[in-house]
Amino acid sequence: MTEASILLLRACLALLAMPIYLLSFLGIWEPFCKKIFFPFFLEKLSVIHERKAKKQKQELFRNLTDFKSPSGELKLLEIGTGCGANFQFYPAGCKVTCTDISPNFQQGLSRSMNKNQHIHYEHFLIAAGEDLHQVPSGSVDAVVCTLVLCSVRDVNGTLKEVLRVLRPGGAFFFLEHVAADRSSWRYFWQQVCYPTWKLVFDGCCLTREIWKNLEQANFSDLNIQHTTVALPWTPIEPHIVGYAVK
Repeated sequence: MTEASILLLRACLALLAMPIYLLSFLGIWEPFCKKIFFPFFLEKLSVIHERKAKKQKQELFRNLTDFKSPSGELKLLEIGTGCGANFQFYPAGCKVTCTDISPNFQQGLSRSMNKNQHIHYEHFLIAAGEDLHQVPSGSVDAVVCTLVLCSVRDVNGTLKEVLRVLRPGGAFFFLEHVAADRSSWRYFWQQVCYPTWKLVFDGCCLTREIWKNLEQANFSDLNIQHTTVALPWTPIEPHIVGYAVK
C-alpha cells in the first residue's frame, strides 16, 4: 500500500511540475537551472538556512582553530562554496581555497567576499567534489562541506578526495541534510518528492544516509550529531553536523 501511495503521489507531483519535465525533455531546463534558477534559489535559501542553522554553524566552526598547522596557519578548502554562506564563520587570517562545480555563483560569491574581509581568499577552482586533482595531496588543514553531499555524484569518491587533500591530523567539517527516519512520515514525503525535487533543484537527493558514508570512510575520529534545521515547506529538516579527523 505504501509503495503504491508513493508512486501515485509522485505521479501527481510530476503532473504539477509537467512544464519543467517538458523543458528537461527538450534539453532546456538543465542549462537554465544551472545558470539562472539554482544560483538564484540557493542564494535565497542560504539566507533562510543561515538564520535557522546559525547556532549549529557557530558551534561547529569554533573548532576550526584547533586544526591550525604547526606554523600557526590555517589553510582551508571549501567544497561547493556556492555563494559563500560560511565565510562569516571562518577565523580571521585563515587562507581559503573555494571550489564549486559551477561557475555561476560569482555574483553572490563576490558579495560574500566583500562582506568578509577578515579572511584571505587564495583560489577559486571549478571542480567537482569527486575530482580535486588541482589541489595537492596533504596540502590543507581543514575541508568544509555544507549542503553539498546531497548532490555530488559520488559521496564515497568525494570523501576519498577529502582524505587525500587533508594533511595528517587535519579535519573535515560538514553540515548536511539527510534522510529522515525510515518509519517516519517525513521519510514517506521525502520519497514522494524525490524525483521531482532532484530534477528541479539540480540533482539534490533527499534520501541519502550520509552518516553511513562517513562511518565507512577511513577517518581516525568521527564526531557527528543528528539535528534538525526546520525549513518551512521543505522535506529537508533532518541534518547531520560534525567533523572528522584524518
